[in-house]
Amino acid sequence: MMPDPNSLPLYRQVSDILLRDIAAGRLLEGERLRPEREMAASYRVSVGTLRKALADLTARGHLERRQGSGNYVRHTRGVGGVYAFFRLDLLGGGGRPTAEGLDVRRMAKPADAPEFGPSSEAHRIRRIRSLSDIPCVAEEIWLDASWAEEVTGEDIAGALYLFYASRLGLRIARAEDRVGIGEMPDWGTAAGPAAGAPCGFVERISWDQHGQRAEYSRSWFDPSKARYVARMQ
Repeated sequence: MMPDPNSLPLYRQVSDILLRDIAAGRLLEGERLRPEREMAASYRVSVGTLRKALADLTARGHLERRQGSGNYVRHTRGVGGVYAFFRLDLLGGGGRPTAEGLDVRRMAKPADAPEFGPSSEAHRIRRIRSLSDIPCVAEEIWLDASWAEEVTGEDIAGALYLFYASRLGLRIARAEDRVGIGEMPDWGTAAGPAAGAPCGFVERISWDQHGQRAEYSRSWFDPSKARYVARMQ
C-alpha cells in the first residue's frame, strides 16, 4: 500500500499542534515548555517522536533549546502549520486534531451559502473531527470546483490543507468565522449529539493566497466536549 501523501509524519503532526498553540497564544514568546516526558505523554507519542518534533521547530526558528534549562518559545510571529486556522479546543484545553472522511461529492453549491469562487459547483467534503481521539465536530467543507476537477476520498483522508497546498497549489491565507447555535445534522451524529439536537455552530469563509474566496465551510460541535476559542495578542 502506498503511503497517503496528505498524511503528515507523526512528529510533524506534533510540531504542527505546537505551532497551533503558539499561533493561538497558548504558548507565548519566551515561555518554557513543559518537561519532555510530560509533553510526550500528553500527545500520546514516544519521547523520541516528541524530541524530533521539537528539533523540527527549533530548525524552523520557533523554539530555542537551552542546555540544562529546557525548550523555550522563540518566535511567535507569522506562525503557520496545517492547524493554524483550527479554533476548536477540548473543554480542558487543546487536543490533537484528527479527521475521518465520510463523503466527498462534486455538486451545485448550496443556495444559502455566501458567494465564493468562480464556479457554480463545489466539492462537498464531510468529515468527523476528533480532538485527542474524542469525536466532537461534524465538518462540511465546500471547495470551489475551479481548484480541482475531482477530489476523492483518498485526498481527504489526511491533512486537508496539506492536500490543498501540495496537490492544488491552494494556500488558505485568512478566514472569517461566524459562531452561533445550530442543530446537529443527521450525518454528523458520530460527533456526539443526536440529529436535530442544539449544538455549537461555526460558519467560515476562507480566502486563498490571491485574496479570492476559495472555500466555505460549516461545523457543528458538541458543546459538552469542545468549545470555540479565539485569542488576541
